[in-house]
Amino acid sequence: MNFNAPLLRPFRILLFPFSLLYGAAIWIRNRLYDKGIFRSTGFNLPIICVGNLSVGGTGKSPMVEFLVKYLHNDMKVAVLSRGYKRRTKGYALAGEKTTALDIGDEPMQFHNKFPDVSIAVGEERIVAIPQLLHDRPQTKVIVLDDAFQHRAIKAGLNIVLTNYDNLFTRDWVLPSGDLRDERRSYKRANVMVVTKCPAMLPVEEKLAIKQEIKPLPHQQVFFTTIRYGLPYHIISKKEMTLNTSTEVLLVSGIANPLPLKKYLQEAAKTYYEILYSDHHIFSIDDWKDMVNRFKNIPTQNKIILTTEKDAVRLIKFGQTLQDYPVFVIPIEIQFLFNEGHQFTDIISKFITEFSITN
Repeated sequence: MNFNAPLLRPFRILLFPFSLLYGAAIWIRNRLYDKGIFRSTGFNLPIICVGNLSVGGTGKSPMVEFLVKYLHNDMKVAVLSRGYKRRTKGYALAGEKTTALDIGDEPMQFHNKFPDVSIAVGEERIVAIPQLLHDRPQTKVIVLDDAFQHRAIKAGLNIVLTNYDNLFTRDWVLPSGDLRDERRSYKRANVMVVTKCPAMLPVEEKLAIKQEIKPLPHQQVFFTTIRYGLPYHIISKKEMTLNTSTEVLLVSGIANPLPLKKYLQEAAKTYYEILYSDHHIFSIDDWKDMVNRFKNIPTQNKIILTTEKDAVRLIKFGQTLQDYPVFVIPIEIQFLFNEGHQFTDIISKFITEFSITN
């Protein structure tokens, strides 16, 4: 069940007793790690962890892609994810015949975008990393996707994301809220990024948010927004320009479609939507429903629009998609206040200093 559905959110307060139990469990676990009773293992190469304190929707995938774009031309980069909702178990390394069912939708998205980068999955990262390094011994840096709570591994650089519309400072633990970790866990981060901000975020609001987060002296806080690219056809890859005369059928199964919906309100004439739960595996009945909804839109200037994450789960319908204007909209992050270079300097400095000291 999607507790973030608008009609259900007010009822989450009824689950507060379960939040107390969950909060107690994660408090105990974190204290066991803090006191060294549970041990974290480090590896002899730089590891960058991208994570958050909440469940879904903070923009981890665009951040992973940003890091890969920045690093992969200069060194051998690998990405290690859990592979959520895949139909396989254990460690797996993406190859030519890999599908989203083998490694999960987000790792498949990375593999499609960066075929020369090692993309691997594994529930137990501490087990998967040695296997990854055995398969790709030239790897110089590993990006851990969604592993901030995976404290069995000691990452050298922790990047924690929090959504502008749902800052961790204003949230509560599951299931009453969206936090899957303690608020105080932010102190383990080296860098914090407030994601999905308005493109014209006022400086005064930036300063207010930083004051609310209360970063420690060693922590830096950055702010990013989403930038959408030209939609491209899911099969032919031909690009098109979205304009205010286009009607859109939005198909999405992501944790937080709100930024995309806001974008369509301005970029398209109107939009209709078919929303699924995060990581939804599309069935043939789902596809038939999309086609029927699309055909019932009373105009000729219309498209079906989906996200890159959803596209890797739709592509299995093959050439059937060629018969319809099914377009994929790419996104990337953009650092606000011209601070992108400061962020990448932190990444470069970490890798350089790790290499010197090890």
